[in-house]
Amino acid sequence: MRNSTAYPDVMPILSPGRHRSPRRGACFMEFASYLAGERWSDHPACTHGTLAHLARMVNDRTTDAGRARLTPLIPTVVGLTSDDPLLDVLLAVQAAHSALPIAAEERQRSLAVAVHVAISALAVHGDAAHGGAFAVEGRELAGSALRAAPGAAAWATRFIDEVGAPRRAGMSVRQCRDVVTGAVDGIARACVSDADDRLVSLLTAAVSDTERFVGAERAAAEVPVRADAPIAS
Repeated sequence: MRNSTAYPDVMPILSPGRHRSPRRGACFMEFASYLAGERWSDHPACTHGTLAHLARMVNDRTTDAGRARLTPLIPTVVGLTSDDPLLDVLLAVQAAHSALPIAAEERQRSLAVAVHVAISALAVHGDAAHGGAFAVEGRELAGSALRAAPGAAAWATRFIDEVGAPRRAGMSVRQCRDVVTGAVDGIARACVSDADDRLVSLLTAAVSDTERFVGAERAAAEVPVRADAPIAS
């Protein structure tokens, strides 16, 4: 799909929210749907759902000046798809890692709890041919996130000890996207002067990580099986 993406001569002026048609404006993912040749939508099939959710959130929570810096990223998300639930967890960790050092205390605490849950989820996922290395990266990033907010990390540990660990290991897609929502909102509302920079950097990093993940997944699927390979009993 990515090889057939149409690149426009003029990049669009992005605006927040959903739009019924291009005449009324476009958000990040709506323009991605156009580039992919899909029906006009901010939920196109051409992009991984959690990455698309992050892109919509960043599009809506940046200022007009910050949003303009997102346009070069639009073509890069076309064709980035995967059904592996590990990717949802990794994107949630990436978002939490960006928000934890600067978010308000209440937001920090909820994100720290989510990161602890993500660490457990990463121990469950990552059993695919390429997933192990990404799961290790995710755990390292999660640990770094907790170290960046030690007070929130300690509170989260006490909270989990009191209420008990989740009955089921792992994180649902909805939970991962809730983490993304909280992280982006936490960055946008933080008392910092560079919120736009942080949001643009977050989406840039998430796109790069998704490209690597999807590329590794596709490469693993294309590895031919040797004719003389032993058959598992």
